[in-house]
Amino acid sequence: MAAERLKLYGYWRSSAAYRVRIALNLKGLPYEILPVHLIENGGAQHTDAYRKINPQEMIPVLIDGERVIRQSMAIIEYLEEAYEGGTKLLPTAVRDRARVRCLAQIVACDIHPLGNLRVLQYLEREFNTPQVERERWAQHWIREGFVAFERLLAENPSTGQFCEGDEPTLADICLVPQVYNARRWSVDMTPFPTIVRIDAECAKLPAFANARPENQPDAPKA
Repeated sequence: MAAERLKLYGYWRSSAAYRVRIALNLKGLPYEILPVHLIENGGAQHTDAYRKINPQEMIPVLIDGERVIRQSMAIIEYLEEAYEGGTKLLPTAVRDRARVRCLAQIVACDIHPLGNLRVLQYLEREFNTPQVERERWAQHWIREGFVAFERLLAENPSTGQFCEGDEPTLADICLVPQVYNARRWSVDMTPFPTIVRIDAECAKLPAFANARPENQPDAPKA
């Protein structure tokens, strides 16, 4: 499938958009970033114009010609299935694909949603939860998820330079943004040496480095 100019609605610090940027880079696909500021003026994701693009009022959204693809995990698998070339984001063997999806979903389904912006905003708005307690909430769910993730990596011989073998996959694509969040929330990463090692390996690759939040056009200027 020949790539048209892909367009990605996202926000520089969004973990979900971060995942998709990594995937696009690994696949070697050019794309245009369309920033959606999640905080300024109450959040651009809540405007009527953006609601027409995504009724969930969430990011990311990928535009590929006439196609509109929502949800980061669906977008990443779409890129893998629609475009040849670049890094294979899922292994060939069924067993290995299942393991990669398991690791990816620990982050995407069980860790990330509980510390998402809209959850933290709801805690503040509806329950007057102080900032320090919202931080403890986010830290708790990251630590709990990483305990399991670390064990699944450390105890499985399929773990290599990356989460599955010696090439980055969907699992690494999901893990790296969550490590970024963990550090942002001051989570002690000492108990998770395998996660830290893999994150460091990913950081050496331009596809991951170029996707980092601070390298995005809508990131605040220092």
